[in-house]
Amino acid sequence: MEYVLGFLIAVVIALTGVGAGTATVPLLILFLHVPSDVAVSTALAYSSIVKLIAVPVQVIRKQVDYRVLGWMLIGGLPGVVVGSLLFTQAMAHFGRSPLYFLLGITIVLSSAWHIFRHFYPTEIIRSPRWYPKSLSATCLFIGTEVGFSSSGAGALGTVALLGLTDLPTTRIVGTDLAFGLAIALLGSSFHMSLHSGASPLIIRMGIGGIFGAILGTAAAPKIANRNLRLALSLWLVVIGLDLFCHAFAR
Repeated sequence: MEYVLGFLIAVVIALTGVGAGTATVPLLILFLHVPSDVAVSTALAYSSIVKLIAVPVQVIRKQVDYRVLGWMLIGGLPGVVVGSLLFTQAMAHFGRSPLYFLLGITIVLSSAWHIFRHFYPTEIIRSPRWYPKSLSATCLFIGTEVGFSSSGAGALGTVALLGLTDLPTTRIVGTDLAFGLAIALLGSSFHMSLHSGASPLIIRMGIGGIFGAILGTAAAPKIANRNLRLALSLWLVVIGLDLFCHAFAR
């Protein structure tokens, strides 16, 4: 089952661009009943594996802006550490409710962003210049969110790059993927050192994810993914609301 899940999530990511953390954690928690701490660390490690396939392609195509990436990592890397520590403290003192609450909110908001972009696909007004310090501060928040719940890097990173840089769309995608890979690698390593590992689960999902990413990447140019992304985003809104309700369940 884990092989199939990893394969399907990777195909969907390649076809729609929806973040690995956003899709992976709720599926692990709600459908496979994986404990919250294991689900987050597994999602971060799985995200790293999938993005290790996608990012080199962006590098070869020269679609990563290393100057902007550096400023993102100045905030994002410490943020991941802070988020991971907050996650550990929240799990110890409050149980799973804070994770379900924050994860539900993040999934709903990021999915709503994709739905908005479906119905309003025109180019968003962009800044004529870029603001490195503001970008680093924003990525501190994004890194904290990723360290706490594993989700949000894709959608939130894209929004930050759109509003705080003058990068073209292709370089936004490549730079955000590289940023997501870096913080997922650090986040998964940090989580694994703090919590019990789930290496067999990660390996099985990772193997499926590798084949799914390769197939999805090859098929993406041939498939009109706009309606598929809308359907997936609408489904994720329901999943996010379900997690949000779980936060208040006794």
